[in-house]
Amino acid sequence: MVETDQDLIQRLSEESPRFRKLHAEHLLFEKKLQEYEAQAYLSDDADLERKKVQKLKLAGKDEMESMLRDFRQ
Repeated sequence: MVETDQDLIQRLSEESPRFRKLHAEHLLFEKKLQEYEAQAYLSDDADLERKKVQKLKLAGKDEMESMLRDFRQ
């Protein structure tokens, strides 16, 4: 049986507290970025915060991808 990415994400979320935390943060960052995208104008501070959230989201995604790769092996 071949596990899909969703199956692997589900298993890792159940088995790894770190992965579960990263996944939850990823979803929160995605929601926050959508809120920024919905705004017609961002102040300099808001734009800086948006960029910070993007970087945090990407770093978390990279770590989750690494965990998924290791889990597949």
